[in-house]
Amino acid sequence: MDHSLYVAMTGAKQTMIAQSINANNLANLTTVGFRADLATAKSIAIDGVGLPTRVNSVVGSEGTDFSSGHLNFTQRELDFAVNGDGWIAVESANGDEAYTRAGNMRVDSFGQLTTGAGLQVLGDGGPIALPPFEKVEIGKDGTVSIRGVGQAANSLQLVDRIKLVNPPVEDLVKGNDGLFRVVGGDTAPSDASVTLISGALESSNVNAVSTLINTITLAREFEAHIKVMETAQQNDSTTTQLLRIS
Repeated sequence: MDHSLYVAMTGAKQTMIAQSINANNLANLTTVGFRADLATAKSIAIDGVGLPTRVNSVVGSEGTDFSSGHLNFTQRELDFAVNGDGWIAVESANGDEAYTRAGNMRVDSFGQLTTGAGLQVLGDGGPIALPPFEKVEIGKDGTVSIRGVGQAANSLQLVDRIKLVNPPVEDLVKGNDGLFRVVGGDTAPSDASVTLISGALESSNVNAVSTLINTITLAREFEAHIKVMETAQQNDSTTTQLLRIS
């Protein structure tokens, strides 16, 4: 059988992988603070008997688009966007420290400050928990203050400060949960230069138009690989018939 069949088969498989990465980006078009995954391809020579005449293209998600999304002003008191570079520290479902750009915050029934996804927001001393309050205010530097129950309107009590970090993007890796972590399992130190914009949320940085076009392009590439496989099968059948005649 022609070796082109295996090259086409590998190409079809890698195109499906690229399409899954593209589809995941498209599915997160409206996810707050989402950073798009990049599908990269590299050439891998096929080892074996004979001359090195076949090369496979292998696709993988080996990068992230760190460009910023657009700001959507919601005017909600607990909506925050990171101003420029920086990240909000949260506790992941696994219990480790991770980083996100999603600043759609909530206070749950236990008084814990969480993101819209239910992840606990970290402060200087760990997860931020608020005592009973009538009003909560978060400053642009991440300081969390409350007005306690029965306290005067101008009486604010400092509770904690949201941990804001700004590690180099080359030191960050994106997990399957969409959160970012420092390579090697380390934690990033707090950075006082990182600030928040109140009443705003950062949109996903996925470009809907280019992602949809890429979906069509990858679908056509997959069809092309399938046609090559069909041609290889037809050639194999024709060759078999010729051998029978001879």
